[in-house]
Amino acid sequence: MAFFRPRVSREAEVRYHADLEIRKDFDQVLEKVRVAQRRFQEAKAAGAPLPELREAALGFDAALTEALRAAEAGQRATFGVKSYDSRIARRKAKATPDGALWTDEVNRLRTLREAHRLSGIPRVPRASKTGDPARLTPRDVRKGLAAAGR
Repeated sequence: MAFFRPRVSREAEVRYHADLEIRKDFDQVLEKVRVAQRRFQEAKAAGAPLPELREAALGFDAALTEALRAAEAGQRATFGVKSYDSRIARRKAKATPDGALWTDEVNRLRTLREAHRLSGIPRVPRASKTGDPARLTPRDVRKGLAAAGR
């Protein structure tokens, strides 16, 4: 009697094992997010200068992006090696309790990151015309080029 192993591509197996390795560090990555968020909130509450506040916000954004990538890797690894090649296997795996748990985590992190990007990262004002010429805004450069062409 012959036993057949379900066939998956070699690439799917490699990606699956890579995702398993990334998933192992998920708790540490989440801790980095908590630390970055705490640092950003403390800087905001202390009324830190704008460049320092922006640096903390960008650090929080980078930590969120890293956590999102780790959560997506964990989600794919939970779905199993077949889900890398088969859309049907991916949908079936998403309907399992573990798959739903990872899907919710990915959605939560993605929503948090996008909300932070839309309203949490402070903008630094651009240089004025009287400031350093190397720091002119694109609008100032266009105005200068238009005036020179007249």
